[in-house]
Amino acid sequence: MSLFLGIDTSNYTTSTALYNSETGEMLQQKKLLPVKSGQLGLRQSDAVFHHTQQLHILFEELVKNVDTSEIKAIGVSVRPRPVEGSYMPCFTVGQNSAHILSSALNVPLFSFSHQEGHISAVLYSSKRDDLFKKNFLAFHISGGTTEAVMAQGYDTAFSLELVAKTLDLNAGQAVDRVGLMLGLKFPCGAELEKLALKNQEKIIVRPTLKGADCCLSGIENQCRKLIENNKSAEYVASYCLKYIESTLSLMTKRLFEKFGRLPVLYAGGVMSNSIIKNSFTQKFNAVFAEPSFSTDNAAGIAYLTYRKFKNVHT
Repeated sequence: MSLFLGIDTSNYTTSTALYNSETGEMLQQKKLLPVKSGQLGLRQSDAVFHHTQQLHILFEELVKNVDTSEIKAIGVSVRPRPVEGSYMPCFTVGQNSAHILSSALNVPLFSFSHQEGHISAVLYSSKRDDLFKKNFLAFHISGGTTEAVMAQGYDTAFSLELVAKTLDLNAGQAVDRVGLMLGLKFPCGAELEKLALKNQEKIIVRPTLKGADCCLSGIENQCRKLIENNKSAEYVASYCLKYIESTLSLMTKRLFEKFGRLPVLYAGGVMSNSIIKNSFTQKFNAVFAEPSFSTDNAAGIAYLTYRKFKNVHT
């Protein structure tokens, strides 16, 4: 048996995963960082503290019934995006722990970005390994990122080039800000979707784009006005998600115009939304992860670790 450990300490979730290369099974242990009621996210110092408190507990649970001598390599996310200067302190918790485990187990350590992990999780979950050998468009849509990248696959992994982005607010930030206006608990995505699915009124939105880049700050202002005008919570929630869906749809179409009709996947916590997933699967034949692999997780890191190890050591 060959196991590959992944660790990810992002801004909102502590996550560990083990990939079994013989069975294809992925074990996960992850936990959201605690956020006080009414607050939008955490300061980095608080995120570092909570990761330090949670990571060892999750790892102990992950390997409870596992022979750790079968771990062949360790992978860890060390930065948000695979570009120079990309940095967040919370990733140092996972990075330091991975270095310790690598030394203790005497196995190689591979470093990746959080964004690469998200995209890899989609490919693993959707069983689309074929995209590791192709060029494709990948959207990473979350509380900290709203970007589209051109991915160039080279069998064991891929390289990423930024081709579109938000010019102001991230989609996940918009979801959480509107959710808090409606009295929902952070992170608000799942509860906002439940409200939106109850809406029966027709909604028309007008996305704001500059080229393929988007502007999302208008969502917050429009939803505040809707609340002040006594529109229902269901309508406001639906308006927020419809605006994000329409924006991403238009971004995708403009990137198709520029690069051609490439395979396209959508990663990140916001992309666990069933409304957007159903729409884009039909419209673009898009690739999505299963919900448990859409939100922040170490599974994609574990899978990239396996592919990297296979390329280097076999």
